[in-house]
Amino acid sequence: MAIPVGTKAPDFTLKSKQPSGLVDVKLSDNFGKKNTVLLFFPAAFTSVCTQEMCGVTSGMNAYSDLKASVIAISVDTPFAQEAWAQKEKINLTLASDLNKEVIKRYDVVFPMLAGVGDTAARAAFVIDKSGAIQYSEQTPTPKDLPNFDRIKETLAKLK
Repeated sequence: MAIPVGTKAPDFTLKSKQPSGLVDVKLSDNFGKKNTVLLFFPAAFTSVCTQEMCGVTSGMNAYSDLKASVIAISVDTPFAQEAWAQKEKINLTLASDLNKEVIKRYDVVFPMLAGVGDTAARAAFVIDKSGAIQYSEQTPTPKDLPNFDRIKETLAKLK
């Protein structure tokens, strides 16, 4: 089960492949500045994950209007994430948890997905400017998407 609402969000520094090269993505860089939506997803180049990230990309203005940044995390390499983002025109921050430490700290490990190993469960968190979790959801199966309406409702209350 994903860590609950009211919990202090575990900080992290993960790698993201950007046009400028590998960069660090640090959750606490948003503290005091903006709210953050964390989306955990199982794997790049899969149909449901592509549907989810393309949907979020097409609705990025809604998150910007709600003064929130979006970080999507998987256990893929940053290079695989970048290739997938370019192929699918995904325009949000993808961060690599290759060593699986962050999925463990957020308690969103999906064990032995399709027999290939542990990966991220599909999950969503809203973290406020002070670093507290205000919304926490782990979907029943990797094929289910998070409740994006509830995520946006939570963000709207934090403005």
